Amino acid sequence: MQFHGIGFEFFRNQKLDANNWFNNYNHVPRGDYDRHQAGGTFGGPLTHDKMFFFADYQGTREKIGTPQTTIVPSDAQRAGDLSAIADSLTDSVKGSAWAQILSRRLGYPVMAGEPYYFPGCTSSASCVFPNARIPTSVFAAPVTPLLKLLPRANGALEGQPAFSTSAFNNTLRDHKWSTRVDANTRFGMLSGYYFFDQSLVDRPYPSANVPGFNADTWLRAQQLNVSDTKTIGSATVNELRFNFLRNATLRDRYRGGVGVSLASLGFVTGPDTLGIVGVIPGLDSVPNIATHNWTIGTPQGQTGIYSSIFQGTDNVSLLRGNHTVKFGGEFHYSKVDERNTYAPNGSFDFDGSETGSDLADFLIGAPATYIQATQQLLDSRTAYVGAYAQDSWRMSPRLTLNYGLRWEVSPFWWDTEDKIQTIVPGLQSTVYPGAPKGWVFPGDPGIPRTLAPTHYDNFAPRVGVAYSPDAKGGVLRALFGDAGQSSIHASWGRFFTAVDDSQLFIEVGDAPFGLYWYSPQPPLFDTPFIDRATGQSQGQRFPRPLPKPGDTNIDWSAFLPIASSPGIATSAQLPYSDNFTLSLQRQLTSRTVGNVAYVGSRGHRLLASVEANPGYPDVCLSLNKPSQVAPGSPTCGPNGENEVYTRANGEVVYGTRSPLGIDFAAGNQYMTTIARSRYNALETSLRYSGSSASFLVSYTYSKSMDNASARGDALNPFTYTGPLALSAFDLKHNFVVSYSYTLPFEKLTGHPSRILSGWTISGVTRLTSGFPITLTESDDRSLVGTFGIDRPQFNGGDLTPNDPRTTLNWINNPKRVFSVEPLGQIGNAPRRFFYGPGINNTDLAVLKNVNLTQGRSLQLRAELFNAFNHAQFLNPSGNINSRAFMVIRSARDPRIGQLAAKFLF
Repeated sequence: MQFHGIGFEFFRNQKLDANNWFNNYNHVPRGDYDRHQAGGTFGGPLTHDKMFFFADYQGTREKIGTPQTTIVPSDAQRAGDLSAIADSLTDSVKGSAWAQILSRRLGYPVMAGEPYYFPGCTSSASCVFPNARIPTSVFAAPVTPLLKLLPRANGALEGQPAFSTSAFNNTLRDHKWSTRVDANTRFGMLSGYYFFDQSLVDRPYPSANVPGFNADTWLRAQQLNVSDTKTIGSATVNELRFNFLRNATLRDRYRGGVGVSLASLGFVTGPDTLGIVGVIPGLDSVPNIATHNWTIGTPQGQTGIYSSIFQGTDNVSLLRGNHTVKFGGEFHYSKVDERNTYAPNGSFDFDGSETGSDLADFLIGAPATYIQATQQLLDSRTAYVGAYAQDSWRMSPRLTLNYGLRWEVSPFWWDTEDKIQTIVPGLQSTVYPGAPKGWVFPGDPGIPRTLAPTHYDNFAPRVGVAYSPDAKGGVLRALFGDAGQSSIHASWGRFFTAVDDSQLFIEVGDAPFGLYWYSPQPPLFDTPFIDRATGQSQGQRFPRPLPKPGDTNIDWSAFLPIASSPGIATSAQLPYSDNFTLSLQRQLTSRTVGNVAYVGSRGHRLLASVEANPGYPDVCLSLNKPSQVAPGSPTCGPNGENEVYTRANGEVVYGTRSPLGIDFAAGNQYMTTIARSRYNALETSLRYSGSSASFLVSYTYSKSMDNASARGDALNPFTYTGPLALSAFDLKHNFVVSYSYTLPFEKLTGHPSRILSGWTISGVTRLTSGFPITLTESDDRSLVGTFGIDRPQFNGGDLTPNDPRTTLNWINNPKRVFSVEPLGQIGNAPRRFFYGPGINNTDLAVLKNVNLTQGRSLQLRAELFNAFNHAQFLNPSGNINSRAFMVIRSARDPRIGQLAAKFLF
């Protein structure tokens, strides 16, 4: 019996690498880079010609210094001097209660509606902060302790203070192995396969973009596959297969930023206060705090996901004359259990909606939002049934017709205890009678366990034709060549897509199965359960004992207003696409083949999110000025959709949202299947295979457009069937050439040489255009009060990109080309309509094969990734509220070297 195997080691370290472009730009030394990837394979017979085995193992150890460049406050800005960014202080004081707080801190009167600053203001009689300077006396209590956690600038980024480092490592420990046994028996070819993988990754920047808040992720994955392939007679093959997958993930476990009490950071805390009460006893940590440029604190969420998939398939192949018939069926059952925590010690976002500057908002303690949640539990399940039949009919030696039909039943996910919900305006729940109207559950009238109904009419036909021309002469022969040298393929097919578990993941822990608190009005920083504008209490919401599923004895007032709690639309159906191709393949020489093809698709019923309870801008604008409201009433503006207003005539207005009203705050979106897409591409390739050289050249010119590239691309709730924009993944030009050449050194001596023979050079060169830049605005100037729909105003102008090696501004004068959206309107800029930096990358390898003895050889490899160290810049921020708007801040890996050895026997 003979056994075969491979042993290998791949090695990288920083001495083989170049420095990241931004490290050089900011004079930061090269970070650590140490990677070892070792393992092997081994296989052979267990019994002679009847039973065989195969096993493999691979272990990876990695330590990589992660380049990080973050815009941070300058020393002057830390002391309150914002004169360098004075042009961002464009807003005015919102609310009389907040004005009183500012007056007490400053020692001089501040009025609601008073501007924080305007150009030329030098007196507190005219603006709140003359000369754009914020006295430290007005700093919120948590600010000074938190600033100590924010590193000071050690460089600059396009004139703005920045912190850069590569001193903090991303580490990986990964062990994976598998084994396979095949046995030729009277029952057929029996096969068994088992795979195991366990890894631990520690990331320095899981959420925060400054050091000190690392988190790790633990993963274990297992797969078991058993199959029986049996030949029945001379023309029938049956393949029966069972597959089991098991995954367990603990993601973003806190490692940095823990052991710090909320009180030591200046927050008011305790169950009898309106401050922060931690959800998990004993877990003290720095809350997640985000501005447009920097984020500190532990990750918002710690996620535990435990999933299992049971799958069975049976496929039959028949040969009947000119027909090759295949048919079969598939069933799988999936279960995903989630045990999550989210913002257990709170999470704040500062977006500039109070002063116009996110940094100023932070210093004075004026967050836009506050989030905190109880533990989140979900036990989701789904099943799938599919059957198909297809026939490949060889109608003639040159013409083959393929046609088939697939039928699928793929219900949306359900929860074992029905701990999910959706939104149907006007419908009162009977399962939980005290729930606010419109908040409904499985078992309510017309609401199945899956929330969206299961459809049994998902038929997916497909047809294709392959034709080999046999032109006798003339132009056609010049085009198609001799018989058998060309083939034409055309096809069309419909393909359904199952909806993954993420549709329920965003529902986990919603009322009454959990409390996800999203402040309905902008709060105070140190006491986030107080409405900043009015001074009114929102009530301490934590700790919160939760009812068991099915218990109707619920105090619903503790959960109101419901926020950031999407639901699957009851009208949702399975997404599908129509795909079509037309191609010509031509043999040009005995070793050269060319191909040209058109590839297209149309996506229908794609998953997207639409706000179910939007704010109405016209209502807010009618309450926007002090003259439009009664004395003491707040005025309406960004993030004010859930405020209570009193008009000048005495009429009380309970928020600006409809149709669900004030019991529902921001982020209650339908997850629905109404988006669409289209893709068109010209694909070309040329392949040459020679005795010592080979290459493959391919070029694709394509365009992909949609109105939602992913669930996070929210649609305008008033006109969600609007025009398409570039897809987030659109890649207009993609040129790739791969090549390999065996060096003819042995020809120099005229006889074989162990030293000179076996040398090969290979590589891959890729040139592409960039990906589209997604334009966003995060200040709610649209007054709609939801996520992902605000976009800036495009004023026209030059979008010609700059060379980032010369200036990091991707376009010139971005704040002139774009401006913030008009108040009460969504900006006119398409979501995506121009591109970021492209890719110019070459990977090279030199291989040396050494024959040691009969059946034993050694392969040595030296590889360079990004061999010419070309700077590969990533897209700039498309958020107009960020000081880094249209500024390139990061780059892909520089040149990385790798050495490897393989022993084959």
